Amino acid sequence: MSLSAKTVPSVLTMLQEDHRKVEALFEEFKAAKHARTKQRIVETALQELGVHAKIEESLVYPAIREALEDEEDLMDEALEEHHIVHVLIRELKRMKPSDERFDAKFTVLGESVKHHVEEEESEMFPKAEDAAIDWVGLEVKMSRRKEQLLSKLLLKKVWEDIQPMAGLLTRD
Repeated sequence: MSLSAKTVPSVLTMLQEDHRKVEALFEEFKAAKHARTKQRIVETALQELGVHAKIEESLVYPAIREALEDEEDLMDEALEEHHIVHVLIRELKRMKPSDERFDAKFTVLGESVKHHVEEEESEMFPKAEDAAIDWVGLEVKMSRRKEQLLSKLLLKKVWEDIQPMAGLLTRD
């Protein structure tokens, strides 16, 4: 197999960069004092986690699962950890910083993500590095998918920003 040494780390580095980004957001949240700041941090973290999870679940995990046939338990556990994260994300999206358990729920999300990241980076990624995976193809697919997901988020944000103005334009 012709494998670029640069590509394997590139795929895993992309994921690890996402991990560092959300870890920094969880730390920033701990220091935040104001509700608006907390809300901005949580919204950003939830978007980052959503994009990251979609990429892992649709592209990375299937490629690793196929290559690491004897690691079904590892892959199943990673998906169950994602499930917990998705549940917490859904709940946080319906909450405001003034809600009684908002801070606690975001903290629990951070702890869950931290545990998941530690397992990925210490167990899954080292095993995957040595696996027969089309790293070049995976890198291309990941980059495209991330760009699509981020574009979709941006369009949604723009729409949310202009929607109130559209109501002003249609009034008599």
